[in-house]
Amino acid sequence: MNSEPPKSQEKHDAEAVIQRNPHGDFSKVQASRPDWDHSKQFTYSKTADPNWQYGSGASDKSKQDKKHIEIDPYGEGREPRLNYKLLISAIIPRPVGFLSTRSKDGSSTNLAPFSYTQMFNHDPVIFGVGFSGGFDNAKDSLRNLVDSGECVINIISEHFIEAANSCAIDTPYGISEWSASGLTPAPCAVVKASRVKEAVFAVEGKLVSTQEFESRVTPGKKTAVLAIIEGVRFWAREDAINEDHSLIDPTVLSPIARLGGITYGRLKDGFEIPRPVMKQEIEQGKLKEESLKPKVEGQ
Repeated sequence: MNSEPPKSQEKHDAEAVIQRNPHGDFSKVQASRPDWDHSKQFTYSKTADPNWQYGSGASDKSKQDKKHIEIDPYGEGREPRLNYKLLISAIIPRPVGFLSTRSKDGSSTNLAPFSYTQMFNHDPVIFGVGFSGGFDNAKDSLRNLVDSGECVINIISEHFIEAANSCAIDTPYGISEWSASGLTPAPCAVVKASRVKEAVFAVEGKLVSTQEFESRVTPGKKTAVLAIIEGVRFWAREDAINEDHSLIDPTVLSPIARLGGITYGRLKDGFEIPRPVMKQEIEQGKLKEESLKPKVEGQ
């Protein structure tokens, strides 16, 4: 007998299965924590070791005696949800792609956050967004994206994180998160989907291709779709962009990063490290050319 839940139920019961929330009553946990500090400003600090030299290795070696545990993601008895929880807690921080989509006929609009989002190239401008589940049980955003071939990737900032998170609610297809969140739809230049007016930065996108993936644990079960999206227009709030439109001010963007479980992070501290140029580093005596030899493990 098949013990797996029906696909429609599987979609709406995802939180119960994955158990991202580690708290029994989050409202009590929330009440015990200090208030949001609105006074925190983005600041630059030095690096951990400003005097670091080539060949020095890690600036903190205090934990190098700790052993590592080998984990087979497809090991016998290991549930896929454990890999999910492990990876979202380890591959951090991650940007959150806040996708606004619209069906081709305009009858359905959707707004949802996706933490499987990344930029891959700038010419052409390429993004990747990962959707859980296959085409046979596609999320509303994926259905609209494939149907219309368009979307908007909005970047989430501190000032609307609660509204953005509300869009992760499991509403049925055809019910829009715009009204539930209270966020403001704004017109785009190229795509028909609306961008989020509250977003400091947003990208209009055109679907390039999709790739569906099959489970290694349950052969035949479709578990994910990767969408490749080309950015065709940028929108930047005027107080966040520099004069030649090449740089967003992080103090204005105040981006939110996704961490593990239900944890998010604020970006309030930064440091700068120039990218080294070998010729200059050798000329300045920082790097000895004779030290650039292949390193053999164990030596």
